[in-house]
Amino acid sequence: MELEKLLFSVVFLQILVTSNATNQARITDSFQIAIGFGKRNKQGPESEELAAASKLEDDINFYQTVNPNLAKLFHVEPNVKRPALVLLKNEAEKVSHYDGQFVKSAIAEFVLSNKLPLVTTFTRESAPMIFESPIKKQLLLFASLNDSEKVVPIFQEAAKLFKGKLIFVYVEMDNEEFGRPVAEYFGITGSAPRVIGYTGTDDGKKYTLNDEVTLDKIKAFGEEFIEDKLKPFYKSDPLPETIYAPWCGHCQALEPTFNKLAKHLRGIESLVIAKMDGTTNEHPRAKADGFPTLVFFPAGNKNLDPITVDADRTVVAFYKFLKKHASIPFKLQKPDVSPSSEGSDAKEGSKSGDVKDEL
Repeated sequence: MELEKLLFSVVFLQILVTSNATNQARITDSFQIAIGFGKRNKQGPESEELAAASKLEDDINFYQTVNPNLAKLFHVEPNVKRPALVLLKNEAEKVSHYDGQFVKSAIAEFVLSNKLPLVTTFTRESAPMIFESPIKKQLLLFASLNDSEKVVPIFQEAAKLFKGKLIFVYVEMDNEEFGRPVAEYFGITGSAPRVIGYTGTDDGKKYTLNDEVTLDKIKAFGEEFIEDKLKPFYKSDPLPETIYAPWCGHCQALEPTFNKLAKHLRGIESLVIAKMDGTTNEHPRAKADGFPTLVFFPAGNKNLDPITVDADRTVVAFYKFLKKHASIPFKLQKPDVSPSSEGSDAKEGSKSGDVKDEL
């Protein structure tokens, strides 16, 4: 069999191909391969460009041949205009034809846009391919296994319209190992199919399609998502009746200090000391780099970005930080001390003094 690695003119990106043909089985025993069907010789500017593009893809093996019988085995007719580029997959989209120029950058873009399936099922193995792809924007379909038979084919048809622009991902919601944790992260509740737009790991903005999962709805949603015309969605719990402690150990260690600060400042109407669980709530301008994350929003301008609290984790340090950065000046009221407690209970007087000195 005439195969020569790296130099080729017609490329087949064959992903998990299964066939009874002996020759095909021999050259598709790897996960992804590229096979070239060239002109009479295997050299020239096109071959050089293709060889250069092959070096950009570590997970694909590239080969070359000038044998027309071999080309036909991979669904390329012998009279096809050479050079050409063809993608074969063992999935919904069987064949993709490349019609661009034979230059390294254009070929690499074609490979990038087509090496993932039309719709990638979210698993431990597929997660790196999804999140490490240069195509950051994703459309995620959340559906149960029963509903997938109806909505995944619709999702696949929509994916054909956005190749190279969006990654389409299916998340099986009733999968305990992967689906449910991902659904919880994106704030998906209930069992009805949902489509979410996600900007990727850089800024993590989410957008929700609040409508029926149809081809027309997904198409319109995807177009607005690409053009940045959608309003982000942020997870939010109902307002709690009492202050609760977040789950992490560092947050629990800070809890007594934070509660003491709130107690001392409860009479200052211009200040609000608040907490939220960062795993179930999100804020467009409060990004959590770790837990706990402390930020301060000065009053008077809701468009200003918050100030990161970089003070020591003590009541006094927090108080000094607030005095420095508050846009509305405030003064801590002195505690009332009755004559009886002043004269008859020196110990209680000492406690009041401690509170005053602390702040």
